[in-house]
Amino acid sequence: MAADWTQLPPELVESISKKLKIYADYLRFRVVCHSWQASVPKTPNHLPPQLPWLMLPQSQPNQSHRAFYNLSNSRVHFLHLPEASHRKRRCGSSHGWLVILDETPSVLLVNPLTRGKHPLPPLSTFPNVVGFDYSQIGREYVLRSLSGELYTRSLIQMRDSFVKKLVLSSSPMEENGFIALTIVNQSGDLAFCREGDENWSFIDEARCYSEDAISFNGLFYAVDNHGIVAECDVKGPSPVVRIIQTPRLDDADMRYLVNSGADLLLLSRYLDVDHDIVNDDANVNYRTVGFDVFRMNWMGPRWEKVENLGDRMLFIGENSSFSLSASDFPGCVGNCIYFTDDYSELNYESGVGGYDSGIFRLWDGTIQELPPYPRNSDYKVHWPPGSLPLWVIPNPC
Repeated sequence: MAADWTQLPPELVESISKKLKIYADYLRFRVVCHSWQASVPKTPNHLPPQLPWLMLPQSQPNQSHRAFYNLSNSRVHFLHLPEASHRKRRCGSSHGWLVILDETPSVLLVNPLTRGKHPLPPLSTFPNVVGFDYSQIGREYVLRSLSGELYTRSLIQMRDSFVKKLVLSSSPMEENGFIALTIVNQSGDLAFCREGDENWSFIDEARCYSEDAISFNGLFYAVDNHGIVAECDVKGPSPVVRIIQTPRLDDADMRYLVNSGADLLLLSRYLDVDHDIVNDDANVNYRTVGFDVFRMNWMGPRWEKVENLGDRMLFIGENSSFSLSASDFPGCVGNCIYFTDDYSELNYESGVGGYDSGIFRLWDGTIQELPPYPRNSDYKVHWPPGSLPLWVIPNPC
């Protein structure tokens, strides 16, 4: 007599479901039958970080759906996401949540998988913004420079260039609350807000550590272009900053901090100029030609060169950088850096620009094409403003 799997005790079904580590497997498990679906929570809070999707550029300006390329099965998912449509700018993704700016002061977190939303304090509440008035068309914002001089910015200028990147300490759905940290363009300031705050606050002692920032072991870390790190604890009534004075590293075009398990990593990215002739105009595009990886030795402190990442895959770009174990995802290869373009708008001002994303293989220094776009110079892509590819971790929480 065949076993009737639909009659398994609910507590056993739930116990089995908690052994599943991939979100797609969890969804398939829930739809086996009505009794299993009733026994398993709709939202799996036990899942580890998932293999990211690549949010693709918007092909049509008025689309309300956005395309996401799934690395695990080479499929494209279309999600209803009007919050990230035309005239909106993304300035990061963190813990599966997109950071959206538009032509208002609003700062919005959106989960593309669940459509969850969480507002953050508006741009008009940053300490260096001293005035905001919709009626002053083209100069709606009044800001104060580091030298004390006042200057104005338009709605579009603030949307496109005020915030460089925003990272979160955790998902906004976490019970213990979350903290957001921004890197402010031009001034190099770091600003933060806690859940429930109405204003942004500067971390005065961490100014100019603006190459990248990451949440690591309950603290924020920010780095300058020489590899010097500011450790920021913003959980108390006022920020506590410790400067980690490491020996200066050789020059690089960009730096990234990566949370990789128990290690804090630093990536140095190197670019070269790629000259191309389009419509008789000389366009200068930039290409990534290599990376160096360093691991923080806290006993130094110093950055130590890493020659082999082993099983780890690193994902960098406009997103909060992170790493995953390749063995957790069938078909993936470790010892690689998956990178997207986040370094310059120069490639896109002409409307047609080079696509600078790929997979850097640390063991031989070569760069593999990152689907679904090739890197060859004959392939041209139209990039609408604020629409560069972006890594997003699918997060049901």
